[in-house]
Amino acid sequence: MRENLHRFFRAARGAGVHVSPAESIDAMRAVAQVGLTDRTILRDALLLTLAKSQDEKLALGDCFDLFFSQPEPPQEQPQASKDDASQDADQPPSSGSASEAGGGQPTEGLGPLAQMLLSQDRNAIQAAIASASGAASLSDIRYSTQRGIFSSRILDAMGLQRLRDDLDELTANNPALAERLRAALDGLREAVRDTVSQGLALYAREEAENLRNEILRNAPLARIERRQVAEMRALIRQIARRLRERYSKPRKRQRRGHLDVRRTLRRNAAWGGVPFLTAWKRKHRDRPKIVALCDVSGSVAQVSDFFLLLIHSLHEVVDDVRSFAFSSHLIEVSEILEKKSPEEAMAEIMSTVGFGSSDYGSSLVDFERDFMSTLTPQTTVIVLGDARSNNLDPRADILRRISERSKRLVWLNPEGRLAWGFGDSEMPRYATFCSVVRQCATAQQLERAVSDIVAIYQ
Repeated sequence: MRENLHRFFRAARGAGVHVSPAESIDAMRAVAQVGLTDRTILRDALLLTLAKSQDEKLALGDCFDLFFSQPEPPQEQPQASKDDASQDADQPPSSGSASEAGGGQPTEGLGPLAQMLLSQDRNAIQAAIASASGAASLSDIRYSTQRGIFSSRILDAMGLQRLRDDLDELTANNPALAERLRAALDGLREAVRDTVSQGLALYAREEAENLRNEILRNAPLARIERRQVAEMRALIRQIARRLRERYSKPRKRQRRGHLDVRRTLRRNAAWGGVPFLTAWKRKHRDRPKIVALCDVSGSVAQVSDFFLLLIHSLHEVVDDVRSFAFSSHLIEVSEILEKKSPEEAMAEIMSTVGFGSSDYGSSLVDFERDFMSTLTPQTTVIVLGDARSNNLDPRADILRRISERSKRLVWLNPEGRLAWGFGDSEMPRYATFCSVVRQCATAQQLERAVSDIVAIYQ
């Protein structure tokens, strides 16, 4: 039971259900109470202990149904017609029929697998396939090209070599029984293939999803196909969740630091220097403050969706974040990002200021006029955009003043470095006043850049 549950937990993780060690222990305790006999009760127990949302409940239910559905070997089809097969009830069966049923003398010297197949004991065959699947480590299957390998391993674990020897012997001594055994072997192969396909659906899902995510993580954001947009948004949400899990909790805890010997001795002077009370060195950390300027113009509209998703996560990780969006003019969108879901916030921001013709100079003028006072020596300013200003005045002088008033100025550009400075790109001029300039053409590059920025304040 324990091994089966471990394999089920592995399959559940592949289906997208997050199963922690503590949750797996709770599930095993629940299964120990309800048992394995009633599948409906077992299913409910696992869903109650493992699923944490409606989506996970649906995924886990499908995974359960697939995991506990055992492929059955096909029944042997009689070659004779029904009229020929129906005999007088009082007439005893012939010796040939008794031999073919497995009860006669010719089956005594056969191996266990041959006798099992000739007896057509479905429960025994299913149990043998399940046991051989465990011995062949079917849960390690990852790719569809491994189907043949695992099918051969399972058949070998069931005793295929002995069965072949039995077939050779029966072919010489009892051709009719050999033909029946050969047909049963074909049914067994089909059942094993179904078992391997079931294992592939259960255990290879996580590897396939990881492979797709890895390809998607390194795909250029600006050239994502329409059918991949939903997958990329889901991937960006995973990145945002990792940022929240990684940085939210440590930010709330103050590290104790190293022992301060001088302060400890002074504090314990009344006790003759015995360190009843300890003092620790504390590293001063500036209160994090981030100002994000996001280009949502038509040239980067598709990339802006992903930028806004990550900016939305920054509002959950860092206490003091002010966000702005711009095309030809700039507006503050902090309240929208804080009070609305990512999808609603993106839709409202893009409908208000998005898809326009980019004018970095005019947008910087708006920021200097209305929001320059938000910058302090503790502020990190993040600009997300391609720095293309349609040959208008880029107002790099304003960016220089922003850099002087802030702690750091970070520019994340979705274009490749080879495109910087060509056409209407003002990136080389802007880069002069930036502390950090990074290409963020892929989700992986974007995650690393935002993670490094947030990590400074931890």
